[in-house]
Amino acid sequence: MQTTEINGFLIDTFNQHGLEEKTQGVCPLCSHDRQPKNQKAKCASYDWERGLGTCHNCNTSFQLHTYQRKGASEKVYIRPIEVEYQPPATKVIGWFETRGISQQTLIDLNVGEGSEYMPQTGKTENTIKFNYFMGDQLINVKYRDGRKNFKLYKGAEKVFYNINSIVGYDTCVITEGEMDVLALHEAGIKNSISVPNGATLNSNNLDYLDNCIDYFEDKEKVILAVDSDDAGQALQAELVRRLGAEVCFLVSFDECKDANEYLQKYGKEKLQDRISTARPVPLENVTTFKDIEDEVTDFVRNGFKRGFQVGLSNFDEIFSTYTGQFITVTGIPSSGKSDFVDQMVVGYNRNYGWKTAFASPENAPTYLHAHKLMRKTWQGMPSSKDIHGDKWNQVADHVNDNYFFIDMERYTLESVLRKGAELVKRKGIKCLVIDPFNKVRDVDCKTEDVNRYTMEYLTKIEMFAKKYDVLVFIVAHPTKMYKDKDGKIEEPTMYNIKGGGEWYDASYHGILVHRDYENKTVKAKILKVKFQNLGENGAEAHFKWEPRSGCFIPNEPAVSESEAMPWE
Repeated sequence: MQTTEINGFLIDTFNQHGLEEKTQGVCPLCSHDRQPKNQKAKCASYDWERGLGTCHNCNTSFQLHTYQRKGASEKVYIRPIEVEYQPPATKVIGWFETRGISQQTLIDLNVGEGSEYMPQTGKTENTIKFNYFMGDQLINVKYRDGRKNFKLYKGAEKVFYNINSIVGYDTCVITEGEMDVLALHEAGIKNSISVPNGATLNSNNLDYLDNCIDYFEDKEKVILAVDSDDAGQALQAELVRRLGAEVCFLVSFDECKDANEYLQKYGKEKLQDRISTARPVPLENVTTFKDIEDEVTDFVRNGFKRGFQVGLSNFDEIFSTYTGQFITVTGIPSSGKSDFVDQMVVGYNRNYGWKTAFASPENAPTYLHAHKLMRKTWQGMPSSKDIHGDKWNQVADHVNDNYFFIDMERYTLESVLRKGAELVKRKGIKCLVIDPFNKVRDVDCKTEDVNRYTMEYLTKIEMFAKKYDVLVFIVAHPTKMYKDKDGKIEEPTMYNIKGGGEWYDASYHGILVHRDYENKTVKAKILKVKFQNLGENGAEAHFKWEPRSGCFIPNEPAVSESEAMPWE
């Protein structure tokens, strides 16, 4: 029976592995690796209506079909209505000339003038029109009125301004505003572009970069000439992270805010010199005092920076983290490790806008994992009557835009990290989840020594985290479980993971997730923090798991009045 939809998700490819449509058969993940005589053995069960297969040989679940979110497709954008070009009037031309911009530059870059309704003033204003072209197509328009109010064409695609100008060049300049592009053009630097919506602090949603990523494939040098304020520097850091430090060069405008102000103060030749002497991003693995003087100064003034928190009050009291690190999460089977990691990344998304990619072979099928994230975001359980309602569409779009599932028939550490790097560049992810590590093998490491394998595995994770400034979660099962004198399973430590000593030494942080079945609670225990300002070793936070939302609710155990205090 071929279904077209499962739990609100459209089936893209039914029976993606080409299996016999029976209830039992071979496993697409392990059967081909078995001895020839066993390759046709029926080791897997198929549930076609749920779209889920389970192998009893390799103990792995797999998706029988591929899915897309119901109604999902490439975003549909509205194209601005092209009107006859209206050059700026004399008054507007005069204003541009006061900013160092000639009429010829306005003509070259198709800067126009026209009436437009501006929501900031609530009426139609005379505006400057910056036209955004890709090829011959008008993609977007930015309007600016005399009060310095801006707006983009509603529903249009966000792309870089003047993107056509960098075609055929191995070098380009990225600025923070259209006026800076005009200034550089005026100075003879034609291959310059601008982000469409400026820069804001704590924003890494550069959707226009994904829309224009092909334009950067051949670039050997990308010069970042953004504003000197905090927001501009945050944009610069994110562009370096996304495009790669090896191709990025940085421009400082000294006491000037941006390229246009620099043009007005020093002229065309000085602006040319400033761009041509852009300095490379500091060498990887080589640091001088001047490279980090700002950080040293900030530390002297303010001490350690506060770590990032997930938004669970009791957990935030005992744990925080920086990016560029990795966290090892362990616990016995069915303790809630994966679910708690989901809770953490949803918290980071809510607090900081971080996007996450999952390489989770055991968190299958993917649509169920997406459903878990939807519930946590929804703060409840959506029902069939909610499908395609306003809240459903809002939450579904949010999950679609912020969480990415790496689906592979065969996971390897190398392929996952390559895909993670691509998702940093294309989507701006700040978190990567590997769950569990033993299902994402390092096939390039040939050693039989467990400790050496573990060390190389974690070193590659650390290098990835640092290079892309990403927070990595590694879910790791303990290999051995012991019972205490009462027959209860003891809480594992990081030393219970295969290669345990290396896990403890290399991990920046370690977290135990442990379920108390008798009291129906879950606790998160801090097994390790590398920097003591970020957490408290041995501290615990206790939770009730709320089944409708799938959220962890702080639930600290009450202290009995009759319980003796240590000093009594």
